[in-house]
Amino acid sequence: MKPKLGLALGSGSARGWAHIGVIRALAEAGYVPDVVAGCSIGAFVGAAYADGDLDQLEQWVGGLAWKEVLGLLDVSFSGGLIKGEKLFGFFQRYFVDKDFANLPVPFSCVATDLATGREIWLREGSVASAVRASSALPGLFQPVVRDERLLVDGGLVNPVPVSLCRAMGADIVIAVDLGSDRMSGSLRHKPDQAVPAGDAADGDEPGWATRLRKVFSRPRQGNGELLPSMVGVLSTSIHIMQMRIARSRLAGEPADVLLTPRLGHLALMDYHRGSEAIAEGRAAVIRMLPAIEHALSS
Repeated sequence: MKPKLGLALGSGSARGWAHIGVIRALAEAGYVPDVVAGCSIGAFVGAAYADGDLDQLEQWVGGLAWKEVLGLLDVSFSGGLIKGEKLFGFFQRYFVDKDFANLPVPFSCVATDLATGREIWLREGSVASAVRASSALPGLFQPVVRDERLLVDGGLVNPVPVSLCRAMGADIVIAVDLGSDRMSGSLRHKPDQAVPAGDAADGDEPGWATRLRKVFSRPRQGNGELLPSMVGVLSTSIHIMQMRIARSRLAGEPADVLLTPRLGHLALMDYHRGSEAIAEGRAAVIRMLPAIEHALSS
């Protein structure tokens, strides 16, 4: 009997576009997952794939420019720097807006209960709402109220949800860890993407752009050297924590094959560099094809 193949897509902000390349390369090699579990950006991509929207997502990602990324952000300063209404409203309109039970490919995602710290597996109800909860990075995106719980990013408890894949019945799990190459460079010497100056339409900068410029801008020390932006410090600190948690979880709940795209050169908000991330996702599969073939043939 053919083993059931599960794909666990990990958290990692903009580096998560690599998941698209992973899925593409696996399919080209003849490996199509029977179940998919995702966390944060992994939930975003995983849900689109499970609903058959990967072509549309890849086309959208490939055409993203930095100004378009900014246009999807709605500054809040209430529960998070970004409300998420624009970004996840876009996702709901153009990608997944249905019940889990109606997805062609079984899919689940993980979030964190902010009140208790518990890991929450989301497998019922609105897919768009679940993806938003799984992706609500604390301090950056507002928490999501779902089933009378206040939920935030699943990466706080299970950044690479191998255990969820197993619970969905997967016999063989291929996992994608986006954080393994996270600290290959120094934050100080790897500048965050800044809001380009003079980017406002008609030369008139709206209030939200001014506020965004402040949270993305990089202050200088007395010697003129740039320091990380507020968003850079916040998101990188959280991802260092997630990297440590992922290592611990993967040691206790190992995948049969672990893919580790080399994405340390991409900043966490580099959503406009999707083509690079997708290409590296493909490369990660190619590097591990012998291990994948062995796992599925044994």
